[in-house]
Amino acid sequence: MIGGDDHRQIERLVHLYPYYLDDGRFTELGELFADADLYVGEDLVAQRDPAAVTALWQRFVRVHPNGTPRTRHIVSNLLVDDDGPDRARAYSSVLVVQHAGTFPLQPVIAGDYLDRFAKVDGRWRFTERRIGNDLFGDLSRHLLEPMTARDDVLPQRWERA
Repeated sequence: MIGGDDHRQIERLVHLYPYYLDDGRFTELGELFADADLYVGEDLVAQRDPAAVTALWQRFVRVHPNGTPRTRHIVSNLLVDDDGPDRARAYSSVLVVQHAGTFPLQPVIAGDYLDRFAKVDGRWRFTERRIGNDLFGDLSRHLLEPMTARDDVLPQRWERA
């Protein structure tokens, strides 16, 4: 059973991701997923390898002169469910807005996260994250490599995972 303290710890993990990402702290972001498999869409991009996560974000995310991506990842609609003894899963929505130089403030990505967690030695940790970005704006000031939108992608749901 997920108690109030468990929920707060899980919520904190979910919110540490945008906290580190929007601050350009890719090493700490990678450490969040030290015990996790990380998927972008259907692709497994890192398997319990924080250095691989860090390297991936450094490869794809444009860092501006202030040392940050000039983004805000707004995570909402967090649903946390019991997933077995000392296990939990969560769903959340994400909206990414950006303002960089002459690039006006605007949404650049919307999507969702499916997360799994395990409680080890009294602390919750990510064991899986599935990043589902399905709505895209102008990513030219955010990503170093282009992403292509597909019209056949549905929002992620545990029932379809």
